[in-house]
Amino acid sequence: MDKCKVMYIGRNNPEYKYSMNSHVLQEVKQEKDLGIMITSDLKSFSQVTEAYKKANRALGMINRSIQYKSKSVLLCPHHKTADLRPHLEYCTQIWSPHHSRDKQLLEKVQHRFTRMVPGMKVLPYKERLRQLSLWTLEERRNRADLIEMFKMLRGKSCPNFDSSFERSKNLSTRGHSVKLTKHHCTTDLRNYFFSERVIDRWNMLTEDCVSSCTINKFKGKLTKIRNNNMSFFMDHR
Repeated sequence: MDKCKVMYIGRNNPEYKYSMNSHVLQEVKQEKDLGIMITSDLKSFSQVTEAYKKANRALGMINRSIQYKSKSVLLCPHHKTADLRPHLEYCTQIWSPHHSRDKQLLEKVQHRFTRMVPGMKVLPYKERLRQLSLWTLEERRNRADLIEMFKMLRGKSCPNFDSSFERSKNLSTRGHSVKLTKHHCTTDLRNYFFSERVIDRWNMLTEDCVSSCTINKFKGKLTKIRNNNMSFFMDHR
């Protein structure tokens, strides 16, 4: 019973008291579930802070343990599962931040990483990314959203695509055949939730892209889109 807790979500929640076998369950404002920090206000700041701290520790370990910091050597641990990037990208479809302060906090880790590469320290951040063939973390989060959408469309991920999204009934517009309807949202919390924030960018994809036969081909076409339009995966297009 000690593992069972109560979290009240929503402004009009009556906050009833819950018990189990006469044991009143503990009330919490924040709890970790499957590695994600869930808070009663459903905001992402706690998860962003934890991801930043973990990634910063991993980056410090890389900095201390690698003496010869060449481009090829540094980029290897940057992609390893046990090191840096997974801390910053784990389940971002759930907690992807929309506040500038949170985005900048996460991006600081990659700022610091790219400055470790010899000859990169004096260059602007965007130029360092270009020379290292890296995307900003914001771009990667938006890319991850689209990949998750594609998996749902192909039945490779739950929940079912059509139970989560409403297909557009306007078939006369230009674009692909799987366009979705964007709903009017009265709160930022809803507007920036995965099932809403991803729609505009998804609707901008081409028929050739959404009709990809495999996930890897879909990823490849997303890369081509970025090469042709550097701002496509940025939030302030």
